[in-house]
Amino acid sequence: MLTIATLSLLAATASAQDWIRTGTGLGVEKVRLAASDFKPATQDPKNTDLLKTFNDTLFNDLDNAGIFDLVSKSFYPLQVPGQPSELKAADWSASPAPNASMLAFGNLGVTSDKVTVQGWLYDVKSTTTSPQVLGKQYNDNASSDAVRIIAHKFADEIIFRLGGGIPGIAESKIYFVSSRTGQKEIWVMDYDGANQHAITHLGSISLSPRISPDGSRLAFSSVLKSGWEIMMYSFDLNRMVSFARFGGMNLSPSWSPDGSKLALSSSRSGYPNIFVVDSSGGNSHRLTSGQGPDVSPTWNRKTGAQIAFVSGRTGLPQIYTMEADGTNVQRLTDQGYAVSPNWAPNGQFLTFSWMRKYGPGEPGSNDLYLMDIASKQWVQLTHDAGRNDSPCWSHDGRHIVFQSHRTGTDQIFSMLADGTNLKQLTFNGNNSQPNWSWK
Repeated sequence: MLTIATLSLLAATASAQDWIRTGTGLGVEKVRLAASDFKPATQDPKNTDLLKTFNDTLFNDLDNAGIFDLVSKSFYPLQVPGQPSELKAADWSASPAPNASMLAFGNLGVTSDKVTVQGWLYDVKSTTTSPQVLGKQYNDNASSDAVRIIAHKFADEIIFRLGGGIPGIAESKIYFVSSRTGQKEIWVMDYDGANQHAITHLGSISLSPRISPDGSRLAFSSVLKSGWEIMMYSFDLNRMVSFARFGGMNLSPSWSPDGSKLALSSSRSGYPNIFVVDSSGGNSHRLTSGQGPDVSPTWNRKTGAQIAFVSGRTGLPQIYTMEADGTNVQRLTDQGYAVSPNWAPNGQFLTFSWMRKYGPGEPGSNDLYLMDIASKQWVQLTHDAGRNDSPCWSHDGRHIVFQSHRTGTDQIFSMLADGTNLKQLTFNGNNSQPNWSWK
């Protein structure tokens, strides 16, 4: 039998989840959406494999979005439309199943090694003469990679129109550290874990990848002969580019929202403190001056007016915030061992890794927490499943990527911002410190 205390705890947890969902856009009523398999538009033998890639990618993108009640394909009618003239809306809106409000459908055809995809989104419960919400056509080379990109684009179009005008994440990238080649290099993958490949081949130790807001540059830390320095990779040039050298240990770069500045931790003056430099490494000025150490800065992604960081100035590391000029320092966490803050795109929340009970004999574990900055109200997102660290928000504010040791090695996972819908993205080697692209 549930005790009063247990009921109170469940009620408190539900309340906490409510304000998370409201703040992240997960609290709205979900649209009941069906996504039928696209039909072949030509007789080319490549259609079969490319259709499977497209259909699987589109369905997974919509399922991962977190804003749909996606109808199981087991409820779909036997005849699915490939174009609007074949649509029988009543078959899809019928209750109790499939009882869809919206239907995504279309066709794919290969001709002379080129693929054409036509996709539509219809309101199948509409009583008007214009039930079409979206109609798109895409053309590209007939390859699996191209078809995946088309599916991502179409999914993002649907998510944008049915998700409150917030751009989807299906075309975004995740940058991370991987040791699978024997050294810690910087890697990248699609948001769903596909297309994993190395960016750097430095044969050293590289950490803390941070992609610029416009996606053109990647800042990270790496060991050189001179020590730990901030490195810069240009995607426009597809190579490393020069960046200022500071001396001392330089770690954890973080881009300002406008891309004009980097915050970083540097021990050039002795103890690690937080510095801000411009995007080329010039005009350096120090924001903190204590005997910290002060590390892991992260900008308020909405305003650019605040920076959160980790400091050991009182003993164990805790999360602090300050204005972007170093004034008005505030401590957010009040106990334990707190690291790896990351600011939500709406500027309202911070996520971080927190061992709330720390010390000999304590049963605590590194779990991820979410805190409302204004009220300092927090909620736990992961629960006693290994060491969880390095959370990073997606640009839509609905997802978080992080590293976890729950499988026995460090791997990267994603979840919705309320802690649900967990997905493992990496499986080989040790993978850590994920950073989600800004768009």
